[in-house]
Amino acid sequence: MILVGNAVLSDDLKEHFFVCNLEKCKGACCVEGDAGAPLEDDETVILEELYPKIKKYLTKEGIKAIEEQGTWVIDQEGEKGTPTINNRECAYALRDENGTLKCGIEEAHIQGDIDYKKPLSCHLYPVRVTKYDEYDALNYDRWEICSPACGLGKELNVPIYKFVKDALIRKYGEAWYEELVADIEGK
Repeated sequence: MILVGNAVLSDDLKEHFFVCNLEKCKGACCVEGDAGAPLEDDETVILEELYPKIKKYLTKEGIKAIEEQGTWVIDQEGEKGTPTINNRECAYALRDENGTLKCGIEEAHIQGDIDYKKPLSCHLYPVRVTKYDEYDALNYDRWEICSPACGLGKELNVPIYKFVKDALIRKYGEAWYEELVADIEGK
């Protein structure tokens, strides 16, 4: 275990490798699973405010799901998350010309329409955060559909904590990340 500030990180984040490989998985994480993407409390407000700017990047089915369910939902475990289409695909997902699922929220960000990148849980993936009263627990979420990402990460020698660097900085700050790296790499 690695302790940095109020976060406890699994050793898996330094011992395992990961680089998303969309050519292989086609964005399966946007459609597989039993719920949409987990959301932080402040992200529900952000999605409500930004939806009009994101909407033009979404599919007809995604728009219909959002307009029926809302910009966010409470899932079967009582957690806040993105709505889904027929309890499968994230309502914010879209397919590119190669059939790869991508994030409509992120596309709006890339195009400069919004400052918000995408839900933090998506940005942090394959790291999942469990919040406790005194600390956050950060763990590696192993999923068979990500096997190509594990292979590519190993080939490129990119440990998980480096792959999710930007997302960790977004959540905990630059100084926190520097402390994490110093702890792991002994610098």
